[in-house]
Amino acid sequence: MKVSGSIIGYRTMHQRLVNHHNLVINKESFRNIFRIVDPVGVENRSSYRLERRQYRSKGPNYIMVWHTDGYDKLKPFGFCIHGCIDGYSRRIVWLEVGVTNNDPDVTAGYFLDAIRSVGGVPRILRADNGTENVHIAAFQRFFRREAVDAFAGEKSFIYGRSVSNQRIEAWWGQLRRGGMDWWITFFKDLRDNGLFCDDNIFHVESIRFCFMFIIQEELNKAAKLWNLHRIRPSTNPESPPGRPDMLYFLPEISNTQDYKTVVTVDDVELVEETCGLQNVQLPCSPEFISLAEIIMRENGLMMPSNANDAKALYIELLDKIKEVEDNL
Repeated sequence: MKVSGSIIGYRTMHQRLVNHHNLVINKESFRNIFRIVDPVGVENRSSYRLERRQYRSKGPNYIMVWHTDGYDKLKPFGFCIHGCIDGYSRRIVWLEVGVTNNDPDVTAGYFLDAIRSVGGVPRILRADNGTENVHIAAFQRFFRREAVDAFAGEKSFIYGRSVSNQRIEAWWGQLRRGGMDWWITFFKDLRDNGLFCDDNIFHVESIRFCFMFIIQEELNKAAKLWNLHRIRPSTNPESPPGRPDMLYFLPEISNTQDYKTVVTVDDVELVEETCGLQNVQLPCSPEFISLAEIIMRENGLMMPSNANDAKALYIELLDKIKEVEDNL
């Protein structure tokens, strides 16, 4: 409740405590406790209502099923989030933070990692009409080059406007309510208090060095909880109820099938080698990492494990860097 959990609802909070802290309590009892300890928050969240357009997809990895997009709310502070969601199961395929979500090499790396994880590509991949998706489009068409259905090769990738990328656009709102809104306020406070300036390269590099891994860990938890949570029945028969992971990996439970095209490891490695892609994405420049590690080693500082520790390290690094500048 002291950090990003202060803005989430009782269902998500119950999931966090059960999955991450091994708490044993039934949901109804927890709901009543939550209303007592956070009455204002419960009332505020209860006032929101959202109506979505109906969505149609036959099964996991079917037509237009992997929706990819970037989330830019933390971009002013140096953090670019990119995600992908399966249209049928609503399973988060990847959710990553980096220094950019506009570099086609970076987004292509996310795509290839996802292929390794699930073992293939969807029948049709949909993404925004941006330069960051040119490699993904080429890879998708390459992997689907020998398919025998009507959407093989060139037809296996579709460009579309961001507003039409319905599944992932809707999920960004879920992500914001699930914790990102707290981070947005946190970084705005740093800026408003004069502790962050996006024109100062040391500020940008320091904030990425201190916070990138913590934000990624929070994104990992958000994706895991979402993929394990139960989606309630809706009026749209094309959006089945159930847990996203089960709907994705066990499509037969909802009387459908997996439309994935299997991709071999050799093909993935061939694409990586041909394009010279690197799997490891650094949080900031190698030069700044070396500088930060020297400062930390000389002053007995440790990498942070939460937002408050990261803020303390961030301020300490900037103070030490300023001392060096003043002595030059």
